[in-house]
Amino acid sequence: MTRGTMPTADLSPFAALRAFRRDPLGLLERVAELGDVVRIRIPRGDAYLLNHPDLVHDVLIADHKAFRKGPTIEASKMLLGESLLTSEGEHHLRQRRLIQPMFHHERIATYGEAMVRHAERVSGAWRAGAEVDARTEMASLTLAIVGETLFGTDVDDRRSATVTRALTQTLSMFDRVYSPVFRLLAHLPTPTMRRYRRVEAELDDVIETMIRERRSSGSGGSGGDDVLSLLLRATEDGLGMTDRQVRDEALTLFLAGHETTANALAWTWWLLAQHPDAEARLHSELHSALGGAVPAVSDLPRLGYARAVLSESIRLRPPAWAIGRRAVREHFAGGVAIPPGSVVVVSPWLLHHDPRWWNDPHDFRPERWLEPHDRPRLAFVPFGSGPRVCIGEAFAWMEGTLLLATIASRWRLRLVPGHVVEPHAVVTLRPRHGIPMVPELWRRSERPPHALP
Repeated sequence: MTRGTMPTADLSPFAALRAFRRDPLGLLERVAELGDVVRIRIPRGDAYLLNHPDLVHDVLIADHKAFRKGPTIEASKMLLGESLLTSEGEHHLRQRRLIQPMFHHERIATYGEAMVRHAERVSGAWRAGAEVDARTEMASLTLAIVGETLFGTDVDDRRSATVTRALTQTLSMFDRVYSPVFRLLAHLPTPTMRRYRRVEAELDDVIETMIRERRSSGSGGSGGDDVLSLLLRATEDGLGMTDRQVRDEALTLFLAGHETTANALAWTWWLLAQHPDAEARLHSELHSALGGAVPAVSDLPRLGYARAVLSESIRLRPPAWAIGRRAVREHFAGGVAIPPGSVVVVSPWLLHHDPRWWNDPHDFRPERWLEPHDRPRLAFVPFGSGPRVCIGEAFAWMEGTLLLATIASRWRLRLVPGHVVEPHAVVTLRPRHGIPMVPELWRRSERPPHALP
């Protein structure tokens, strides 16, 4: 393949860095207007934005061995160590093979009852007319579910508050990873790093306490069947996992296992509150499919519109808004040579809003997921794709649909007037300043205002 030419964003490396820190989504949108392959000059090298499903396929699937994880995940090793998310090569393959059985479809189906029970508990504490923050409530809910289903432990209010606070503080510093002085600052006792070290210690205490509890209960032996017991048995069976590696994997699954689903659900409540027709159709489906009962895994085939609502929310507000890779050998994208060491950026945010693949791309239309289409498969990549696709994808879809159905069967959420909700693109796409909402009871005996078409 011959070398091609490509447009370059008209920004100096430091101007690009400032734009990325101030408004990363706006920067990506401006750069994407220049083409499907665009070079962005950044400190210590170049970044390439690839914005076409075919190019995404090449990076994540066809030529995936030409890449390793990008700068943000590289930096996250400070906290997560050599875990499933951050590791490469044989170590990553071994860890994925070890953990994969916990996410087989037959296994995750057994988690459904716990998911619904926790959704009933959290939403059952709400009071009609009393304000709640949708993001905070969903984070507490999904954290409790991960604690029970994957770790067999109770995530009480103290642990939940610790993890939520620590994760928020940690994510806030990852917009600095492209800075040429990031590696230096990470080793200096700056106020930011002192705060980070306190956060790290708090998270370590939570995870180490969970490990001690599992070992003292004996569940880390042959009887335990959760992820933490699996990891501890791997250590005991001589598979090469040190206590530090158990900690790294446990912390990664604990954090990643709740953050993205919490964000997806928070955005879903926000979108439903602004689209009463979609909300009415969702309630109609729940009335028809569940008849006033709480949902179960066996009900999922009858909850097609609920799944469509969640899909449309994730399309418009993808929790993983950008996927980074670093080239380890030359890669060609659209005839353009991308040299080793370069950063490649694939953005679900851009792909999910691209009018080439989506009619009315900025509109919330869940019914589009129930209609025939001919868009490329990789025009929708909320969980990545290829060998590094998110191991918890099936878990997240089941959890999100069940939680949405459980809560929406009882409640409608209304936005607090005057509060401006805007996306905050850190490692994940969070709502800046939360989403304050007011619950209104939806009586299960009440006939929905609209029947399903």
